[in-house]
Amino acid sequence: MNAILQKRSALLLSILSGLLLWAAWPTSSLTFLIFIAFVPLLAMSDRMTERPAAYFGLLFLAFWIWNTATTWWVGNTTVPASGIFANAFNALLMTIPWMCYRTTRLRAGRATGYFALAVYWMTFEYIHQHWELSWPWLTLGNAFAMYPQWVEWYEYLGTEGGSWWILIVNILAYRAILQYRSTFKFSAILAPALAILIPTVASFLVSGDKNVPADTKIVVVQPNIDPYDEKFARGAAEEQLRKLIGLTAQKTDSSTRFIIWPETALFPSGAWEHDLNVQPEVLAIRDFLRRFPKASLISGAATYRQYTVTDEIPSTARHASEGNYWYDAFNSSIQIDTSANVQVYHKARLVPGVELTPYMRYLPFMKKLALDMGGISGSYGLTPGVPLFTNPDCNVYTAICYESVYGSFVAEKVREGAQLLVVVTNDGWWGNTAGHRQHLHYARLRAIETRRWVARSANTGISALISPQGQITESLPYWEPGVIAGMVSCSAEQTFYVKNCGYIAFAPVIFCILLLLYTIVLRVTRKKNVENIR
Repeated sequence: MNAILQKRSALLLSILSGLLLWAAWPTSSLTFLIFIAFVPLLAMSDRMTERPAAYFGLLFLAFWIWNTATTWWVGNTTVPASGIFANAFNALLMTIPWMCYRTTRLRAGRATGYFALAVYWMTFEYIHQHWELSWPWLTLGNAFAMYPQWVEWYEYLGTEGGSWWILIVNILAYRAILQYRSTFKFSAILAPALAILIPTVASFLVSGDKNVPADTKIVVVQPNIDPYDEKFARGAAEEQLRKLIGLTAQKTDSSTRFIIWPETALFPSGAWEHDLNVQPEVLAIRDFLRRFPKASLISGAATYRQYTVTDEIPSTARHASEGNYWYDAFNSSIQIDTSANVQVYHKARLVPGVELTPYMRYLPFMKKLALDMGGISGSYGLTPGVPLFTNPDCNVYTAICYESVYGSFVAEKVREGAQLLVVVTNDGWWGNTAGHRQHLHYARLRAIETRRWVARSANTGISALISPQGQITESLPYWEPGVIAGMVSCSAEQTFYVKNCGYIAFAPVIFCILLLLYTIVLRVTRKKNVENIR
């Protein structure tokens, strides 16, 4: 009977942890639950010391509940089964640091095991931001996206610091529960309480300079074009361009410095980059901008680049049967002004399975498996374009959709000289779900980490202006066309996180390697001691 009760108890703990993680995640207002969301898993780990297979299954269940309840909307694609696979695969990956924790915990003791769990999880998050199956949407530090006032200190430690915070508080909370069950000590409660309180108080002390004058006028357009039925329809590009220009004209004047259009707003069927200056859309935009000579227009675009016989052909390239040449298709953003210079940036962080078939250089037969979510089927190219849009008074980095989820990647662009951040996206693929709202809130964390204004143009919403303190100063409702005109500032200052994000993110990997070596040495040493006793 005790064994049955133990099994049921472990199952309930697994389910409870998954539900707490979901309940704490944006767009829920129960964010504080993140500080105890791993406590049931820690309790389950102590009870499941003898059955590794069952332990793995319960871990997977907890993370599958979290992933599926939080990001079920990724299945809103042309292939709904892709969402089921994505959530299950991500849950599977999340079990790895916990399985490693179990091994270290059993061989090196409880204290070392807790430290190892934090290190293993942080290593997992680092890898999950840098390999081709990357999906950092559920990085723990993103949990505070709706409450930036709690994490103004992200300008020092970024979302990595937020992940450490969550792990440490959960471990301290579990230790407090264990001590309460044995011998109650006030210090046990004091430790997790201080671990929550100190960073929160520090947040109010480092909220950034709120007196930086906003002296640059920016216009953000939300055209509200249905990506499934309207955006990529044959012959629709001309009408969509008229709509974009008409909305822009409503709030653009002689003082406007930047105009922002959303992802793939231009050339939905693609345009050759060597011919951009003669594209009808570019000519129409330049004609419009002549009335506002100070303005530069930044827009998402679908572009092609043709390779010559002397070029190195990348693994993402496609072969044109008519003409016998190689080319790449890109999810791009472009900057247009009244000069003949069109700057082109290529999206560098592509969505696995949607824009990129991972590691297809090793599996070339899989090239065409990427889902058609942008009007161009197959994987997009990864050949670099310009890193920043340069201007005499303000350099701009344009994050295309999913790129805005990568804190260290955006910070690198700021370190390279970006003074203003722009996000162009098309969140209409996911419908009116939590997906587009989560994406909006994550941009607030990028603003804090870099202390930059963020201008966000979303095809169907939510478009917004976000201050360096992570506050949304202007926004447009979801699924409504509209335009925002507001004032922002361009800053050249660099935060501690911008300067050091690479070290902050990679440090857990070093600790992970050392821990794994320590566990191996410990196992070998104990094995030799047992043999000597015999």
